[in-house]
Amino acid sequence: MENVKNLNKWANAHSYLPLDLLRIALGVFLFMKGIFFVTNIQYLHDLISPIDKFGGGMFLLHYIAPAHMIGGIMIVFGLLTRWAIGAQLPILLGAILVNFMGEMHSQNLLLAICIFIICLFFFFYGSGKHSADYYFKMQQ
Repeated sequence: MENVKNLNKWANAHSYLPLDLLRIALGVFLFMKGIFFVTNIQYLHDLISPIDKFGGGMFLLHYIAPAHMIGGIMIVFGLLTRWAIGAQLPILLGAILVNFMGEMHSQNLLLAICIFIICLFFFFYGSGKHSADYYFKMQQ
């Protein structure tokens, strides 16, 4: 627990506006991807079809889109950012795996890897100074 507090103190002392803008852009991208999946459910079903043969396809259909939409909004505002990103990481790992198991789409694979790396960064870095997490922490 002490390591997390030290990491938060370091991140807040070294917070920069471009990183906050990157976090907001990440949240908007994930939210828009969730909207895209809700409006094109057949596309999402086709994407997860390589994993569906192992079971759990219906669970994935009902997890991916809401996790992207709700998590995206939380990441934009910086509210429980690590938890929201923690919900995105399995989805992004699945997106990377689907590209290897199904048809290889190099553009989708590159996008999934980039978003995964950005999510990993914010998972360890935190939400930064311009976020709801920082605001609520300062109110205590």
